[in-house]
Amino acid sequence: MNTRHTGQESAVPPRDIAFLVYPGFQIQDLSGPLSAFDTAGRIPGNAYRCHVVSMDGGGVLSTSGLEVVTRKVRSTPYDTLIVVGGQGSREPVQWPAISAYLARAVARRTRRIASVCTGAFILAAAGLLDGRPATTHWRHAIQLQRMFPRVKVDGDRIYTRDGDIWTSAGITAGIDLALAMIEDDLGLEVAQQTARMLVVYYRRPGGQSQFSAMAGMEPESDRIRTVLAYMREHLNEALSTEKLAAVACLSPRQFGRAFLAETGETPAKAVERLRVEVARPRVEQGAEPIEHIAHAVGFADPERMRRAFIRMLGHPPQSVRRMAGADEALGVTRI
Repeated sequence: MNTRHTGQESAVPPRDIAFLVYPGFQIQDLSGPLSAFDTAGRIPGNAYRCHVVSMDGGGVLSTSGLEVVTRKVRSTPYDTLIVVGGQGSREPVQWPAISAYLARAVARRTRRIASVCTGAFILAAAGLLDGRPATTHWRHAIQLQRMFPRVKVDGDRIYTRDGDIWTSAGITAGIDLALAMIEDDLGLEVAQQTARMLVVYYRRPGGQSQFSAMAGMEPESDRIRTVLAYMREHLNEALSTEKLAAVACLSPRQFGRAFLAETGETPAKAVERLRVEVARPRVEQGAEPIEHIAHAVGFADPERMRRAFIRMLGHPPQSVRRMAGADEALGVTRI
């Protein structure tokens, strides 16, 4: 239930938000959402009390080489427990102790448990994501699905929520997750004020597809690498699954399975994604007609490109062009 800012929130005890780190965590997975909760907590006054914790307490080294001083996790429940991501989260040696602690946190009725980026691997190892939708950094979504097949992995989501379990995509998506939680706690106005203070989108458009490195992907097998190279070189042609399977020297069924296993995409989805990635900078530059770009990158007509842009980027080409023009006028570089 949302709590609106009424000027009386200071009488409400602050919510304890704990960020659980371990050796090899990603510093931005911690600092982004931590800053969001810290900023939001100051708007109504004393709304949040943030804790950086680890299983043993003391200094914990991040992948960047920065060591963070932590407190040992406590036995009494936190309001919200967030497992940050990082290279260490994908190392099974980390899982047993944290998994056991998460099980105790659930038993003690911690109100919310969440992960940022690859912290989802730890939640999955603890069984907290079984049968639930979840996300992680797009680069590791396939690995998460392979290792934990009972999890409903969606590699295109910025964040997911299933009851009291939340997950987010990589790095800055932890801020998106925190803002959604802040809105849930303190209301829309406080969440929007927090986003303005952090100079970030309140609700970021699109999913992770807009950040995909599909155009630079290098699968394991030569066959699939050859097919991707063929796609890139023939984007303006009709690229059916049957045609691509012939390039791979596989039957359409074998090819579809192999391609999905190595890229996490169906061949049709990959073609569409590549076309959007090639079209986007041309759209943003603003010199060519949209219709010309659509045909040049292989879309049968501008309407198909429009629908693909909305699916991948959250906006049609005309809006992408307008936003790029506005950014240029303001001297902003859009990722």
